[in-house]
Amino acid sequence: MRVYFMGICGVAMGNAAIMLQSQGHEVCGADSGVYPPMAGTLQKAGIRCFEGYDPNRLESFAPDLVVIGNALSRGNPEVEWLLQTRKYPYTSLPAFIGDTLLKSRKNIVVTGTHGKTTTAALTAALLRNCGKNPGYFIGGLPLDLPGGATCGDSADPFVIEGDEYDSAFFDKRSKFIHYYPNILIINNLEFDHGDIFRDLQDVQRTFNHLLRLVPGNGYILANGDDPNLKELLPVPWTQTIFAGEGRGNDLQIIDYSANAEGSSFSLEWRGRPWGRVTWSLHGYFNARNAALAALSVALTLYPEDITRLPLDLLKNMKGVKRRQEILLESEGFVLLEDFGHHPTAIELTLESLRARYPGYQLAACFEARSNTARSPVFQEDFCNALARADNVFLGPVHRSEKLMPGLILDTEKLSKNLREKGVDASAFDSNVRLLEAAHNLCIQVERKKLILCFFSNGSFDGVMESLANRLQKVQST
Repeated sequence: MRVYFMGICGVAMGNAAIMLQSQGHEVCGADSGVYPPMAGTLQKAGIRCFEGYDPNRLESFAPDLVVIGNALSRGNPEVEWLLQTRKYPYTSLPAFIGDTLLKSRKNIVVTGTHGKTTTAALTAALLRNCGKNPGYFIGGLPLDLPGGATCGDSADPFVIEGDEYDSAFFDKRSKFIHYYPNILIINNLEFDHGDIFRDLQDVQRTFNHLLRLVPGNGYILANGDDPNLKELLPVPWTQTIFAGEGRGNDLQIIDYSANAEGSSFSLEWRGRPWGRVTWSLHGYFNARNAALAALSVALTLYPEDITRLPLDLLKNMKGVKRRQEILLESEGFVLLEDFGHHPTAIELTLESLRARYPGYQLAACFEARSNTARSPVFQEDFCNALARADNVFLGPVHRSEKLMPGLILDTEKLSKNLREKGVDASAFDSNVRLLEAAHNLCIQVERKKLILCFFSNGSFDGVMESLANRLQKVQST
């Protein structure tokens, strides 16, 4: 089969192209502004990656199928030519993955507003540690796996991160609707993606559609402490298992503790001790991620007695890159980056850093980059979340010029409201100025203990790397 990928340099698109080629198919694609690292990864895999969109090139390739990425829309020259001529069949990436990779597999689909990437990575790594060769498709860079995606053995499960965002410009259903879940993990459920969903009830509606796809011999594994999920579960057509801190959960997380080296917690399965986990990851939310990952693997391998799965397999897990990742550390100073871009994720990470580094001054740099973060929908929520820090530096809203006036997060107002809460907060009109302010804070002699964490789901214009390089030079002199 010959397959052409429109928007091939996206992480998901590129990984799907590489997996397809590994199965013996002929693959190529195009993107606008062919960029690393995916462009280099595609080249190493021997996949042709063209700059810009050209209908003549698409026609000359004569594909059996065209996969259209989520970032493409009407007006793209290849899209318009394809719609006008109807010469080749086309599909969305989620539909393509579902039909070609997942239809005949036992799939573990990991969903939720937060923690999808980490939980999916832990699940796949646990299966590998148990001697299995699972397929997996991870949205980030897992630190316990050889890569972000592989087909694995067709007899073993496939682990995939299930996003609630829409599939393509012509398919506004959530991506996870295409993924054929046998085991469905739902970490949590909050309002997000304000450009797609109207409100929380709208988000719950798409999850309700997903629940109906779980077969009778499957499982729904859900956060039993989340009231937004309790409104949807349990359901009568399949088994629902709850995990969390509350006593009513089937799988209970107890005795959680944390220090600078990591965290520790125990799991009890319906009143029976399962084991204790001590690892380097921080945050109670990661304990829940681990509990749900372990539960999904145990139900897959040992459904008659899940406690047969040894929890020691988790102890050396590192999770996913860009989650509380340390960029630079010296005596009394730590520079980190985190993928957090939703108020709840930022709040939980700041609370985790407080527990991890007691007595340290805590500073946060935030870039509003996702579609929802750039809008005013979380104006108050970001204030409440960032108020957990002692210092807050707010970068300019990413690509604010593309947003309608009045529909942009007001960073000046946000900094003012934070100062009213006793936080030393500033909003900057450029990330260059934010870099200078963050650098000045870091080199102040009287700051004996300081944590500085960057929050962004993008590059933050390279500020994180620039600050780390500057501080390394200061330390070496």
